[in-house]
Amino acid sequence: MSDALTVSRPGFTATPVRGGRRFSLQGRAATLDGTAKSLGLAEVPAMLGTAQAGKCTLLRLAPQELLIITDDAGLPGKVTDYLVTIPHSLVEVSDRQVGWTLAGERLRDTLAALSPLDMRARSFPVGRATRTLFGKADGMVWRTSEDTFHLEVWRSFAPYIVAMLDAAALDAAW
Repeated sequence: MSDALTVSRPGFTATPVRGGRRFSLQGRAATLDGTAKSLGLAEVPAMLGTAQAGKCTLLRLAPQELLIITDDAGLPGKVTDYLVTIPHSLVEVSDRQVGWTLAGERLRDTLAALSPLDMRARSFPVGRATRTLFGKADGMVWRTSEDTFHLEVWRSFAPYIVAMLDAAALDAAW
């Protein structure tokens, strides 16, 4: 990803996530649960929750959908071996999406200017992930720690999102 997709304002940074692969898995509850178990987890994450298993992060975005973020190696063989046996839809969306790590003391103010979600820790705790609108673009936001978020949008929205984040961060800095 180009440095043109980086935002740096007083109290806010948006740094492009480089590398990694993303997969959208859709299936029945048992399929999602079995996928989580094949990775060594006790169960699939709860709705809007996340779970880490080795180099895979599972984000439960809908009742029958997981977004799986992995390193560059992709899905482990034990996952693909499990999925061969059951009905499901698995699509790699790595080329469709781009991501950023968002940080800074003006992070919440910047996000509040673009999304209707309450980003305070009590409403959006660490580990929470959901889809939402950022300005007029669909996206996914995940709180990775107390003071950082991960944002994903479709690649075609990236220039728009960068411009919106930059403007919102500039306003938040005033």
